Amino acid sequence: MIKFCSVISISYLRGKLTIYIDTLTIMSKRDDLITKYAADIKDKFGENADMDLLTKVTVGLGPSIYNIDASKVSGSDEKELETVKKNYLMKKLGMSDSPKLMEGIQAVMEKYGSSNRNKHRAVVYYMLCKHFDKQSIYN
Repeated sequence: MIKFCSVISISYLRGKLTIYIDTLTIMSKRDDLITKYAADIKDKFGENADMDLLTKVTVGLGPSIYNIDASKVSGSDEKELETVKKNYLMKKLGMSDSPKLMEGIQAVMEKYGSSNRNKHRAVVYYMLCKHFDKQSIYN
């Protein structure tokens, strides 16, 4: 987020100096996406996002959030879900391979909605992080 300040007016009346400042906030593309992800969490999961954690998960995904294909997760593609398990749950979150990992992924996918074709990777990772209580990884 970038903030710009500009002086609107300056007045001096009866020994009192008054300066009026206007602030213009410009959100970056990443901030826009994080806001979109938070709305998705509210809409699909019925909870308010922990914006600090969501931001850290999103930043951790790097430039992939700007790529249409890389920014989504296909809940029906077993190879894709296996990649989520290996690259995120095992590598990033440091979890050991077990059937519970795929059960957690399936639970998040089910809550996200099977009819929803736009499952954002940042939202899936955020929800998996919370599902497995691994928020401390991002501290």
